[in-house]
Amino acid sequence: MTDIKNAFKNGKAFIPFITAGDPDLETTEKLLVAMSENGADIIEIGIPFSDPIAEGVVIQEADLRSLASGTTTDKIFDMVKKVRPMVKCALAVMTYMNPIFVYGTDKFMSKCKECGISAVIVPDTPFEEKSELSESCSKYGVELISLIAPTSNDRIKMIAKEAQGFVYCVTSMGVTGVRNKITTNIGEMVQLVKSVKDIPCAAGFGISTPAQAKEISKYADGVIVGSAIVKIIAEHGKDCLAPVCDYVKSMKEALL
Repeated sequence: MTDIKNAFKNGKAFIPFITAGDPDLETTEKLLVAMSENGADIIEIGIPFSDPIAEGVVIQEADLRSLASGTTTDKIFDMVKKVRPMVKCALAVMTYMNPIFVYGTDKFMSKCKECGISAVIVPDTPFEEKSELSESCSKYGVELISLIAPTSNDRIKMIAKEAQGFVYCVTSMGVTGVRNKITTNIGEMVQLVKSVKDIPCAAGFGISTPAQAKEISKYADGVIVGSAIVKIIAEHGKDCLAPVCDYVKSMKEALL
């Protein structure tokens, strides 16, 4: 069993997202350890990019703050490698095709393996083009996470058949960001995935409250939250550790 699948073995998984380098890499390092100690089962580490097309304003601004502070992909890898022995949960990277290609696909996946990163999530990679990444992912044992959207329809089974780690079920149309109500039929999406493959399904995009997490977890095997956490970090800056940990703890408790 891989690190990613292992994260789902003890009930519903909570998967928080943070942008590396926001407000600085020292704070990110502390957050990785603290979130893993307060209920995170997998942590998504966002690599800042100037044009993050899947992200709403909250994470766009975090990316810009991170880039302005001098964060680079190499600095992120160095930080993760340093802190990995202290982080109890699995790690995944969320980024886009451009930063991977610019860095060098083979070199990027090699670095992931070296740093103990188990998976990559690349929202702007269509299923039909995933071979651009999958060969290097397989070479270094890094799982390429597949995303399905409410509009995927007949494509869901096709995508799920070749999925690795877990399937990322996008709960809302549009970009990331807090939403008051989730109207997507997550149960139907999950059912379609599991009709072709026994693989965990985690839902994200728009989830922000323990009540939403609890409701979504009736259907999904895990809940992914990004913007709500990034908002806390934006508000508190370097003093975000305690409020982020309180939030992570409350979300994990909602899933128990």
